[in-house]
Amino acid sequence: MLHSDPNTDQHREIWTAAEARRIFDQPLMDLLFQAQTVHRRHFDPNRVQMSRLLSIKTGGCPEDCSYCSQSARHDSGLSASKLMEVQRVLAEARRARDAGATRYCMGAAWRSPKERDMPQIIAMIEGVKALGMETCMTLGMLDPQQSRQLAEAGLDYYNHNIDTSESHYGKVITTRSFADRLETLENVRKSGIKVCSGGILGLGEGQQDRVDMLVTLANLPEPPDSVPINMLIPVEGTPLEDAAPVDPIDFVRTIATARIMMPKCHVRLSAGRTAMSDEMQAMCFFAGANSIFVGDTLLTKDNPEEEADMRLFAKLGLQPMQVHEHMPEPTVERVQHDPAIPILR
Repeated sequence: MLHSDPNTDQHREIWTAAEARRIFDQPLMDLLFQAQTVHRRHFDPNRVQMSRLLSIKTGGCPEDCSYCSQSARHDSGLSASKLMEVQRVLAEARRARDAGATRYCMGAAWRSPKERDMPQIIAMIEGVKALGMETCMTLGMLDPQQSRQLAEAGLDYYNHNIDTSESHYGKVITTRSFADRLETLENVRKSGIKVCSGGILGLGEGQQDRVDMLVTLANLPEPPDSVPINMLIPVEGTPLEDAAPVDPIDFVRTIATARIMMPKCHVRLSAGRTAMSDEMQAMCFFAGANSIFVGDTLLTKDNPEEEADMRLFAKLGLQPMQVHEHMPEPTVERVQHDPAIPILR
């Protein structure tokens, strides 16, 4: 439903779980048509944002996230590393830019960054910005002061996924709460950095958990600029190593529902693409996904080779999105007979 936002004196969408579930449960052809219609009102449907993700500090994380190979609590065989040198990070960023990436994302396996690490982090942000790329970091939890430091360095985006619904969260992670996740997102938002936040499908959650996760994201004071939707890659040695695979149609439904509920965001088809057919990825793009990670590795996991992505793009007639590329803002109206379905004119 549309509500007045007291902070901006503007109307914004506040979604209920029932409204979101009605969208998710539509006949698939209706859902895809609606999602593609919304998508075309905000973005060029034949452009996909290409981002590159680099692990600048791998392994040794004290958290117990059940899906993660980088947790020190799991026997995944991954060794911990130190924080990478700034010049090495910048050399990798330059190669990514020259290969067509417009956003550079840097991730460190921390609960939260330590003060001694901040000068290197700031130098990385400033160096990547100087290359003409958008910058993104994922460093764990941030307090207000750390958020301000990153904002002053020029950080464009901060990734901090909520992972799943609040009700399912405790079955996946016990070392930090769902509220901790939301607090970091609020600290980042207040600092002026754009929020990148999404989740993972395949953590043992149900369809309602997926819908509830999207409701949480869409109802933030400002919906995320980027919403990564990951498909679990089961890792040997983690509690979810034998997790059941995600139904491809359910995954596409989640992408489409995210696009409808958060029409202005970049919906990123993230981890798990190595297990997706070309046809499944094509359906995800039609459902409104318009961002991917490129490169052979995604933190510690395999990612499709760039040649495979370029072949797929050629098949589908897709082109890389340029920095800051966006479509004009449309006017959103509501249908009278079903308040859960927005119509764009």
